[in-house]
Amino acid sequence: MVDAPAGVERDYPLTRLTTIRTGGAAEFFARPGTVAQLERLLRWAADSGLEVGVDGSGSNLRVADAGVRGLVLKMDDELTAIEIDGLAGDRIACGGGARLPAVAAAAARAGLSGIEFGVSIPGTVGGAIRMNANAYGGALADVLDWVDVVSAEGTERRAPDELGFGYRRSNLTAGEIVARARFRLHPADEGAVKATLAELRDRRLRAQPTGIRTFGSTFKNPDDPRAEGRTAGQLLDAAGCRGLRVGGAAFSEKHANFVENVEAATTADVVALMVAGRERVRERFGIELEPEVRTLGPVELPAEWRHE
Repeated sequence: MVDAPAGVERDYPLTRLTTIRTGGAAEFFARPGTVAQLERLLRWAADSGLEVGVDGSGSNLRVADAGVRGLVLKMDDELTAIEIDGLAGDRIACGGGARLPAVAAAAARAGLSGIEFGVSIPGTVGGAIRMNANAYGGALADVLDWVDVVSAEGTERRAPDELGFGYRRSNLTAGEIVARARFRLHPADEGAVKATLAELRDRRLRAQPTGIRTFGSTFKNPDDPRAEGRTAGQLLDAAGCRGLRVGGAAFSEKHANFVENVEAATTADVVALMVAGRERVRERFGIELEPEVRTLGPVELPAEWRHE
């Protein structure tokens, strides 16, 4: 039996911490609020031979129905804070657990432009950096100044060109967690920036399911030339996946690249639905869609997905 330090909870239910509302409990769970606390927890996990996972905002996350062995972390307090930084007032610094829409809104209130697209990404800064999130023509890699990455060995500050950014990926490993980040923005009219945020929010409301139990985007947009520029959602739609259901999970009627928990779905239902959608796209177009969602715990995945 592993002795857990103060503040670490056992058998913590994760279902309510995911937007899709599926999955079991974490063997160990903690909410670090400072870099020092995060460092101590990662050292304890390493010394105890425990794997570490992070639950950011719970979007784009599959949690195993049987639960998660090891330590699951959710950033809190200082690691979710947002502040204007820099002598010129054109930098915004935040914790890795800060929600990206909140960062975009804080920048707008400060009359700073460059991260408006973040209002359309329902995740945390740390998760968005790990995935090099992008939306509506903007990408985090384009505005990132630096990140503080914490591992069991301590904290290291890295520049964007050290993060191996590509489409929906970085070189951050499973044992490395973004504790803080700073973005380079530029002054702009506050009203104009807020108007842009409102427009992007409206576009998202019109195009994507909201206010329900769902992932964000389920599959990455393919770069296969056979897609002819079509997104994953458009390919799934053309392959007849809109509204397709397996168990309690279904592809959204509003946007075919979104999976909804429509009736007491399990993570197994979600994965089976993803498999069915991917097979339909492969059969129709010969294109292999790549999953965008992350996994915590022993989720049964097709062999070709296990590289993620």
